[in-house]
Amino acid sequence: MSRLHVVTGKGGTGKTTVAAALALALAEEGRRTLLVEVEGRQGIARLFETEALPYEERVIAIGPGGGEVAALAVDAERALLDYLQMFYRLGGAGRALRRIGAIDFATTLAPGLRDVLLTGKVCEAVRRRNRKGGWVYDAVVMDAPPTGRIARFLGVNDEVAGLARVGPVHHQAQAVMRVLKSPETAVHLVTLLEEMPAQETADGVAELRAARLPVGAVVVNMVRPPVPGLTGGALAAADRGELAGVLAGAGLPAAGELAGPLLAQGARYAHRTGLERGLRAELDELGLPVRELPMLAGGVDLAGLYRLARRLREHPW
Repeated sequence: MSRLHVVTGKGGTGKTTVAAALALALAEEGRRTLLVEVEGRQGIARLFETEALPYEERVIAIGPGGGEVAALAVDAERALLDYLQMFYRLGGAGRALRRIGAIDFATTLAPGLRDVLLTGKVCEAVRRRNRKGGWVYDAVVMDAPPTGRIARFLGVNDEVAGLARVGPVHHQAQAVMRVLKSPETAVHLVTLLEEMPAQETADGVAELRAARLPVGAVVVNMVRPPVPGLTGGALAAADRGELAGVLAGAGLPAAGELAGPLLAQGARYAHRTGLERGLRAELDELGLPVRELPMLAGGVDLAGLYRLARRLREHPW
């Protein structure tokens, strides 16, 4: 079982929802899970219907199995202050840098530095132990950047370690990459049964493998339920008059006028499900476990989030 779960996906696929549901699913039987947000969108707070997350770890939910879910919104500036204090013991000098805007200047001048700080903070939570020597968190789930830049986001510490050959920066970058490239990490990709997300998922898997980063599962989100017997061929052969008779027998007014549009809509649905079956087969060819989550009518509320978590608990992670 992995301990660091990195969840990525093309925008609009519901990666934040899947990350939150996975954190709930992992919080079972007394296990503690940390759900981390690194993009500053406060999507986790909205999902759990709570106030904006501060830069501190706090419990926001109880998992279906009784474990705790804590959440953290990582702020690059605060993470840099932690880093400076940890390795250089700057103390008040670090706070002075913040007041004059030097930290914001540094992260803007070197955009990769921001990713180093974010991944470093997450990996520190993965490695953290309590006084008894056990893990503080049994699992850490990161709501990561989109698929298009996930390999660069996770691999930036490799570049930093190569640039800084010695010193604390080099050792910190190496320590982070040891976590990210170890068997205790898994990068999960969230997608939809649509052409662009599916293609971006395939490209993301290829980039992660090229970077020797551990790929976990593909999560197909918002899967529509199948309609038994609904195929394009069956609809094409359907008799409009027969359908109108069935509708009239059910007591629907203007049954004759309804039959044509209903057949047309059913044909479009059948065509769409045919395309989805083809995309699903392409995802299977990636050679990864594929998990499916249903489309929830009316969107995802807190109850729906727990429902998705129960579905994810059916699989090993």
